[in-house]
Amino acid sequence: MGSLKLFPSFSLSVSPATNLRRPLNNGRVNASLNMDVEAPNPLKLKSNGSNEVIEKDAKFIVGTYARAPVVLSSGKGCKLYDPEGREFLDCAAGIAVNALGHGDPDWLRAVTEQASILTHVSNAYYSIPQAELAERLVGNSFADRVFFTNSGTEANEAAIKFSRKFQRFIHPDNKQPATEFISFTNSFHGRTMGALALTSKEHYRSPFEPVMPGVTFLEYGNIQAAIDLIRNGMIAAVFVEPVQGEGGIYSATKEFLQALRSACDDAGSLLVFDEVQCGLGRTGYLWAHEAYGVFPDMMTLAKPLAGGLPIGATLVSERVASAIAHGDHGSTFAASRRKVIT
Repeated sequence: MGSLKLFPSFSLSVSPATNLRRPLNNGRVNASLNMDVEAPNPLKLKSNGSNEVIEKDAKFIVGTYARAPVVLSSGKGCKLYDPEGREFLDCAAGIAVNALGHGDPDWLRAVTEQASILTHVSNAYYSIPQAELAERLVGNSFADRVFFTNSGTEANEAAIKFSRKFQRFIHPDNKQPATEFISFTNSFHGRTMGALALTSKEHYRSPFEPVMPGVTFLEYGNIQAAIDLIRNGMIAAVFVEPVQGEGGIYSATKEFLQALRSACDDAGSLLVFDEVQCGLGRTGYLWAHEAYGVFPDMMTLAKPLAGGLPIGATLVSERVASAIAHGDHGSTFAASRRKVIT
């Protein structure tokens, strides 16, 4: 395992993943990156000096972030600049978000064109870009339908709700349908209350307890423990990252994911792959689970999906979608700005 130092007090640890052999340039994933990088003239930047920005942040913003003492005011390609014109190599990509880099011309064109046509209408109406993006996601995945959100944690919240609704839908006469969940050690699924309950690290959960009950954390990769618990008949869904992100870049084995798939099929539980961080080409496959040949009932996405704008998605099979009715879930902003990647 190596450690790549990006800024003071911030490092990214990387260890090798297994079973991820297909190269990115196999035609499944395409992206453009503008590498014509020119340092900005600090005299033309509108931002205030770094020290002034840091002081304003400390005074006016809730202190949830232990920020590195760096102010980033502009970027081009894989380079970032502070207000004084100092240059940084962006190795974090906004935490796996800016997949095309900064100022990509195709991305800028798509955003500008859509903003000049229509910005937001809400989900009370039909949206052309949203329908087009859903069609492309379905056409390139296991899924039959898509629910859009604003972030990865919201995509996982939707998957939680859909899992419980599905169990009630297929067992209408059961007064106690399956409502519990399995998650795994070193997992990270988000910071909203449901997704937080699925996140294994106690320091994330403990300040906000009680979180959603009914979640059991098992050792990542422990096949027998997972099978035994799934067989009890009370598991609505199993949430797993095919390649863990915040947990330390740990990849699952094919045998582990196959065992989860088989056990869920036998017990009637749903299998949810959280690919918020590992999906969309980051493993050399469009979806990380393609490396294993194991497919979920639901998959959650976000981060690079719109190349820098806030978006998430919950992809589901028709079997799951059939359980969801009008009003079961919704989002105010999740219809907006889809032109970016359609």
